[in-house]
Amino acid sequence: MGNKKMQKMTPQQQQYQQLEQKHELKRPVLKNCIKAFFVGGIICAIGQAITYFYIYFFNFTEQTAGNPTTATLIFLSMLLTGFGVYDRLGQFGGAGSAVPVTGFGNAVISAAIEHRTEGFVFGVGGNMFKLAGSVILFGVFAAFLVALIKTLLMMWGAL
Repeated sequence: MGNKKMQKMTPQQQQYQQLEQKHELKRPVLKNCIKAFFVGGIICAIGQAITYFYIYFFNFTEQTAGNPTTATLIFLSMLLTGFGVYDRLGQFGGAGSAVPVTGFGNAVISAAIEHRTEGFVFGVGGNMFKLAGSVILFGVFAAFLVALIKTLLMMWGAL
């Protein structure tokens, strides 16, 4: 903590801050980063395997296999969340389980499960996209901006 903030504190507040710092648990940042890296990597490897599955068995191309792969990963994360498996994976892997698209599925279904006692319309339907709604909104908005920029660049002959 900076000296200027410490000077503005009363002696009791300074003493409490020192006591708090003494008993604060140190987070294993490197260990958490490594776990997140491997969990996220495994999820991405599973996604790549699903992509190859769609290409090999359903004659998709690399360009067209992305949408069903994404839908499958979201479905699997929702299913695993319903069984309580994805929550344990999230506890272990942290951001490694939240950053891939599976984290989106987990966020949607977790809110639905949490509010199911309030009914299907006001509980599940009304609360399902509370957390994921902002992701959808900003994702769609960002996609619109990128498409607009690409279209303008194509019209001007830059692409």
